[in-house]
Amino acid sequence: MTLPARNLLAEEASPYLQQHSDNPVHWRGWSSAALAEARELGRPILLSIGYAACHWCHVMAHESFENDAVAAVMNRLYVNIKVDREERPDIDQIYMAALHAMGEQGGWPLTMFLTPDGKPFWGGTYFPREARYGRPGFIQVLEAVDKAWREKRQSLAESADGLTAHVEQRLAGATGRAVLDRDTLADLATRIDGMIDRELGGLKGAPKFPNAPFMHALWLSWLRDGKAEHRDAVLTSLEKMLAGGIYDHVGGGLSRYSTDAEWLVPHFEKMLYDNAQLIRLCNWAHAAIGNDLFRVRIEETVNWLLREMLVEGGAFAASLDADSDGEEGLFYTWSREEVEAALSDDASTFFRYFELAAPHGWEGKPIIRQTEAQQGQGITDYGQLVPLKAKLLAVREQRIRPGRDGKALTDWNGQMIAALAEAGRSLGRREWIDAAAKAFAHIVEASQDGRLPHSMLGAKPHSMLGAKPHSMLGAKKLFPALSSDYAAMTNAAIALFEATGDPAYSDLARQFIGELDRWHQDSDKTGYWLTASDSGDVPIRIRGDVDEAIPSATSQIVEALVRLSSLTGDLDLWEKAWTTAEHAMGRVSQQAYGQAGIVNACALALEPLKLVIIDKPESPSLVPVANRNPDPRRVDIVVPIGTEANRPLLPGNVLPPTDKAGAWFCSGQVCLPVVTEAGELEKLLRRS
Repeated sequence: MTLPARNLLAEEASPYLQQHSDNPVHWRGWSSAALAEARELGRPILLSIGYAACHWCHVMAHESFENDAVAAVMNRLYVNIKVDREERPDIDQIYMAALHAMGEQGGWPLTMFLTPDGKPFWGGTYFPREARYGRPGFIQVLEAVDKAWREKRQSLAESADGLTAHVEQRLAGATGRAVLDRDTLADLATRIDGMIDRELGGLKGAPKFPNAPFMHALWLSWLRDGKAEHRDAVLTSLEKMLAGGIYDHVGGGLSRYSTDAEWLVPHFEKMLYDNAQLIRLCNWAHAAIGNDLFRVRIEETVNWLLREMLVEGGAFAASLDADSDGEEGLFYTWSREEVEAALSDDASTFFRYFELAAPHGWEGKPIIRQTEAQQGQGITDYGQLVPLKAKLLAVREQRIRPGRDGKALTDWNGQMIAALAEAGRSLGRREWIDAAAKAFAHIVEASQDGRLPHSMLGAKPHSMLGAKPHSMLGAKKLFPALSSDYAAMTNAAIALFEATGDPAYSDLARQFIGELDRWHQDSDKTGYWLTASDSGDVPIRIRGDVDEAIPSATSQIVEALVRLSSLTGDLDLWEKAWTTAEHAMGRVSQQAYGQAGIVNACALALEPLKLVIIDKPESPSLVPVANRNPDPRRVDIVVPIGTEANRPLLPGNVLPPTDKAGAWFCSGQVCLPVVTEAGELEKLLRRS
């Protein structure tokens, strides 16, 4: 059947798709019906993939998709499909891999031309409406592709078949298992180390991304092999990021990346996943060296999260836009006159600790940053800066705010929940653990038939649809979940179990893995597919091995299986974790740069650590030691003295006695003798 000849995006749950619902383009969301329409009409598909916080997506939308002349050409020649890459990462990864296979640089907006059966034959990223930047104009592109389709259809179809087969092999192919060994881990860390910018932090050159999977690999190298230079590379990168304009010095939180090599000029969008990973890395860094810079930046970032990113029910929104009032960074940048007007006599104090920088070619107002000396002094004198930041924040709140993508993504929320629970433990902030627990409960309660959602758009005002301002619509949910959702929520459940001791979280972790097995495990039981077995609208079922800004789905699965098997002592679960890790490593052994997340997860499989603590609930002596010494390789289980039920098994099915305080530290199937003194445990955890 042919869908109505109009834009259908108003019916979609994604805020990004809704942004395009007024376009004159006859957009469809990705669906079996849209693909069937293309086949029925015999038209190629124009696929446009982006996300709400994407600056160049907004630019292309304004230039082309809002233009009647461009829309008329699109509507006449193509079936036009819009995809939110955050809602459908499975679709995005397929067509991004196709673009890379064509030898093109990836990015968003992703603009792909597909055969009527969804196979890619040509594409690019941003196209201007008129030819410039060395790129052809978009109407010129549309007409040229149509001409090629009409005149060379057979050739293009054959090319699309070959390209699709290549992408399927790349993203869905199976290879043999690889032996897990420390040499592979050390080799990756050494190669990453060679790419590090020793002076400015991060990877050499520009643009600069936080690249958490690479930082994680270096941190694990230090923990595993004692390579202090790898630890220091992470610390330098964090310090430089947190002093630069990529960090929001007024309101807290990290932007997605900086356009320069000095972390100064960001693309100002703020993503939930970047800040989850920032909190984790800063938590480890603070525990390792005690620098209060990391503690303060965690506190500021969590304050931003709870102030600006909470959605109804307690989960967290996906992102904030870079743009407000049509200008990138306008919400976040300051002229000297604006700072002086906001702070009056206190402005001179502010400029002792911060500077305004406007690099060559930057057209906006200056960006707040700190020198290394200012950063150090600012932490020492932080009490003086708190009221000044509060004044600036109050002034900033009066500005036109950037748009917020209010959908709650389960996998991104899972990462933030785990980060909050871990940091809450380490820094003694029970309210952070409570916030994490509330977000977790909200997502679990949205399950249907035991299956998690991938994306939820919470209730929104009816006034958007012309009704009374305060009436609400019920939440929209997108089902089914992806494998990354079950993995992230398993890891979140384990982090909450460690923070609270509530066995309900470990039970839910088991339940999530059960659903993962049911809907995502491959027929050989050697790994998992990103999409569920009943997802009928995906041209290729892919595994999800490739890291993006966040660790891959496969890496999160391996981590979840390893951590849950360590927690429960379930040997069948451990065998599943090991098999999955070996086959994942087999698939990525030739291309580890794109799969650092899998290598990091396999490091956990090689050396899973478990700490069982029996302690007094009212005056614990050993638990605080574990809390202030976090280790991403370790699972902690705390049991009150005198407990009989739910006692954890040590390797070999040994039950630890619970009549007095003690800590058992285990690596794999081997446990060290019990430790009873806090100082002794401190030395043991530091040394390990």
